[in-house]
Amino acid sequence: MIHRTCMAVLSTAILLFAGTDIFAHDAEGTLEKIARTGEFVIGYRTDASPLSYENADGDPSGYSVDLCRRIAAGVKAHLSEVDIETKFVSVSSDERISAVISGKIDIECGSTTITLSRQEQVDFTIPTFVTGASVLSLTESGIQGMSDLSGKKVGAVKDTTTIDLLRENLQQNLIDANVVIVGSREEAMNRLNRGDIDAYASDQIVLIGQVIGATNPKRYSLLDETFSYEPYGLVVRRNDADFRLVANKAITQIYRSGQHSQIFNKWIGRIGIRPPPILVAMYQLNTIPE
Repeated sequence: MIHRTCMAVLSTAILLFAGTDIFAHDAEGTLEKIARTGEFVIGYRTDASPLSYENADGDPSGYSVDLCRRIAAGVKAHLSEVDIETKFVSVSSDERISAVISGKIDIECGSTTITLSRQEQVDFTIPTFVTGASVLSLTESGIQGMSDLSGKKVGAVKDTTTIDLLRENLQQNLIDANVVIVGSREEAMNRLNRGDIDAYASDQIVLIGQVIGATNPKRYSLLDETFSYEPYGLVVRRNDADFRLVANKAITQIYRSGQHSQIFNKWIGRIGIRPPPILVAMYQLNTIPE
């Protein structure tokens, strides 16, 4: 009996010690992971111009990417005793959250709306941009307001907040439009150009990016009105306060120094778009002192 009891205790101890590495790995924070691997992995979108996309040379570019480059500098300063290399990994809309959760990337720098449901899985930095959902159409279509969508096909990209918000707005305003789910922004633009859909709904800043990159921007018409409030943030791992603080310090430093104006003008203001009052207010409200 004593022999069996000893064996049971020994087996339990072995299992506990064997699991130590597993639990330690699960509990490893982002800063610890970066220090261990020597890499800071930034996830970016290839199709979210002017916030996050690949330029003609295939390099990560855009407003959000510039913010993350500044965060990378902050991470390197925080881990000054370790040589850190910044690595960029492209992520799609449907994998951006899971890539952060799994540790494939350390931060996602794209055009992701801060929502309570998403915060059940991940955390966000302080807000980095504010926009609202709107609708893009071909100028020749004559669509000048949401009411003009009655009887039309309106595309929206899967796994985005736009889908439910669009359906809710159409229902509340008794607009009989058909919402068509598409796989990507590229597909949405291609179907709009072919006439498969009459309009494309997305965050207004995303639609502006599509017009900027178009061969003939005058071919498109973008509604002034919006039907949602979309605060953007950079996605980080849930319950990782230390890394989130490093990221937030870098962002607030940008806001305090006024560098956000340079970044905005570089990627968005260059085509004559001025920061809307709500975005100016966001910058001011998040200029947090040290």
